Amino acid sequence: MFRVYRYVLPEVKAQLKQWREVAEQIPNDELKKQAINSMTTKQFHCQGGSVYAVANLPQRHVLIPLIVAFQTISDYLDNLCDRSVSMDADDFRLLHQSMLDAVDPSASLQNYYANRTDQNDGEYLHQLVKTCQSCICLLPKYDLVKPYVKELVSYYCDLQVYKHIRHDLREDQLLQWWASYSHSYPNLQWNEFAAATGSTLGVFMLFLAATDEKLNVETVQNIRKSYFPHICGLHILLDYLIDQEEDEKGGDLNFCSYYESNEITINRIEFIFEEAKKGLHLLPNSSFHQMIIEGLLALYLSDPKVKNQTEVKLISKKLMKKSSFMRLFFWMNSVWIRKLK
Repeated sequence: MFRVYRYVLPEVKAQLKQWREVAEQIPNDELKKQAINSMTTKQFHCQGGSVYAVANLPQRHVLIPLIVAFQTISDYLDNLCDRSVSMDADDFRLLHQSMLDAVDPSASLQNYYANRTDQNDGEYLHQLVKTCQSCICLLPKYDLVKPYVKELVSYYCDLQVYKHIRHDLREDQLLQWWASYSHSYPNLQWNEFAAATGSTLGVFMLFLAATDEKLNVETVQNIRKSYFPHICGLHILLDYLIDQEEDEKGGDLNFCSYYESNEITINRIEFIFEEAKKGLHLLPNSSFHQMIIEGLLALYLSDPKVKNQTEVKLISKKLMKKSSFMRLFFWMNSVWIRKLK
């Protein structure tokens, strides 16, 4: 936490300040609005993702700009799709091609807005993509992690397409998508797989791994197996848990709403948490990853949104009831960071 306060939070703030200055120059009013709103309301995504830089501080000059730029693309596109008058799958697919291009330094830039009316962003999205590409070129072992990074990013892009199309089509599309993968994840329900694909934590961990000159294929495979689907699934299910009231008002899809009762919700989140812990021994610096999953529970369950939702508050209390000292520590830190804001 000393490293987070001393290095990560100030450097993430500086990166976001630079990107906000770029966003303020966007000629198109709607694109400008969504770019600025995404950084204003979702900056904690960049703060949380950049925690991975504390595991290799000498490389934070690469990892923090890379994670912030990549997460900023994700949050910006999420805003564009959520607030879009379009429900065109081709539009969403082309927008998210920018994320696939961002993790492939050999990819050429495209007009990612070609299927929508709002066009001129003053090269904002291109600059974000190019920043990712240039940072990735500084990762000595990126070639080893690249196939797995592209796999996880492609899952993320698929999810964003299917969850943002017409409301009467999205569930059927998600279920058809799940049918292609259900045999690989027999211990998951379809909504849990979909939730796991919505996390960028696996990508950030692979970025961190690629800074290690001694990285080998076995370690990369263990990272992929440990992070996806369980650590990634825990991350996004907790996010959806606290957003249920907000999503219901906005008509947005929420994967926690598919559980039939509070008891089932608690049992499934606890199950995924336990499965996430099982894979930690396969990873180097397993205590760091233990910190990540305990921190996820603390971060989301301490969110002010919990207090205003009776059922979510009940679930939160039950999940925190048997908390470890580490989880309580991160819970207090999460409350403190929010007060500082």
